[in-house]
Amino acid sequence: MAFRLLKSNFFLVVVIAISCGNHPGKQKQEAAAEASLTDAQNQETELVLGANRTEAYLPLLKNKRVAVVGNPSSLILKPEKIEGEKRYTHLVDSLLSLNVNLVKVFSPEHGFRGTADAGEAVKDGKDPKTGLPVISLYGNNKKPKPGQLEGLDVIVFDIQDVGVRFYTYIATLHYVMEAAADAGIPVLVLDRPNPNGSYVDGPVMEAEHTSFLGMHAGVPLVHGMTIGEYAQMMAKEGWLQSQKEVELTVIPMTGYRHDLAYSLPVRPSPNLPNDQSVMLYPSLGLCEGTALNAGRGTEMQFQVIGSPLLPAADYPLTYTPQPNFGSKNPKFKGEVCHGLDLRDLAPLDRVDLSFIYNAYQNYTDKASFFNTTNFTAHAGTTLLQKQIEQDLGLDAIYASWKPGIDRFKALRSRYLIYP
Repeated sequence: MAFRLLKSNFFLVVVIAISCGNHPGKQKQEAAAEASLTDAQNQETELVLGANRTEAYLPLLKNKRVAVVGNPSSLILKPEKIEGEKRYTHLVDSLLSLNVNLVKVFSPEHGFRGTADAGEAVKDGKDPKTGLPVISLYGNNKKPKPGQLEGLDVIVFDIQDVGVRFYTYIATLHYVMEAAADAGIPVLVLDRPNPNGSYVDGPVMEAEHTSFLGMHAGVPLVHGMTIGEYAQMMAKEGWLQSQKEVELTVIPMTGYRHDLAYSLPVRPSPNLPNDQSVMLYPSLGLCEGTALNAGRGTEMQFQVIGSPLLPAADYPLTYTPQPNFGSKNPKFKGEVCHGLDLRDLAPLDRVDLSFIYNAYQNYTDKASFFNTTNFTAHAGTTLLQKQIEQDLGLDAIYASWKPGIDRFKALRSRYLIYP
C-alpha cells in the first residue's frame, strides 16, 4: 500500500493538557502533567502533536477541497498557558482561519461535538459554529458513501484514540481509509499520543467475532500503537476491503515515546471524563458485556464498578446511577449499587481482569452476569467468558493470552514510528 511518513527536525514547547475530570483525579492528573514535563525536560525532547505541525501538512491542503474527520478532541494545543484563555484551538477553526477550503466534516461515534451516548445514532446536520455540513459516520452510515466523498481532494483524520481495540474510532478510520481508497482520495492522519501506549495486553480478536468493536483479527485488547501507526498497519496488511491502495500520509509527532505520560486536554468521549478513566478503560471496558455498572450514570465513569447484586460487605462503595451527560439510560438506573471505588488506584501496566473475575465469583445471580453476545464482541473471543465461569484463575487466563500477544508484537514492530 502507498503511504508516506513526514518528518521534521524542529521542536516546540511541550504541551501537557489540562484535566477534564473531577474528584481526586484532578490532583493526580496535575501531578502526571508535572511528571510528564519533568521527564520531557530530562530527555531533552519536546512533544509536538501532529495537528500542531501545520508547516508539515498545510502545503498538502493548498488549493484542495478538504474534509475533516473529527470530534471535540481534534485540537491544536497552544505552547504556553495564557491566563483566562483556552489552551487549544479546534482543528476545523484553525483550518478555516488559514483559508483552507474546508467543505465538510465527518463525525464518529458520539458526534462532532461529542454529546451522544455510546451506541446512539447520530444524525447528519450542520455545525452551528461554522455552518459546515456534518455527516455522521455512526449508526447506519459507518462508511462514507461515494456521493458523500464526491468533489473532495483530501480527507484529514484527526481524532484522539485511547489505544483499546473496542474503542470505535479506529473502526471509523478503517472505513474512511477504505472508502477513500475506492474513491482515489488521499487520507492525511494527524498523529496523537496513545495514553495507553506503553503496553500490549489482553485477548486477541478472533476472525469469527470481528465487528465494529474490533475489525481486525489478531489484535489484542490493548494494541500499544498510536492511531497513525495503526493506520499504517491497516494499509500495509491488506485489511482494507478495497481493490485499490489507499494513499496514506501520517503526520507524526515529534518528541513522543510510547512510555510518555500524556494527559488528555478534553474528554475523548462523553464517558471518559479524566485520565483515571482512560487508564482504567482497558480493564473496565469489558464490563459493557456484563451486568456490572462501570460508573455510567454517575460522574465516576470507568472509575468504579458496582451492582445491586454484589455483597455490600465486600463492595463498600454505594452509588445510584441516574441519567446524565453521555448516559441517558444507565444500567441499574435509580437502584443502589454496591461496588468498588477505583479513583485512587495506581496506574496499571496491563489489563487487570480481577475486577470482573472477582465480581462474577461474588455475584448472587451468576446466570444473569454475562450478556454473552456483547461480552464476546468486546473480548473478541468466547473463551474468556468460559474461563471466568470455570474459575480457571487469573494467572492461567493471562498466560493463555501470551501466544497471541507475542504474534501481534512481531507484526506491530514493523509499523512503529516511535520508540
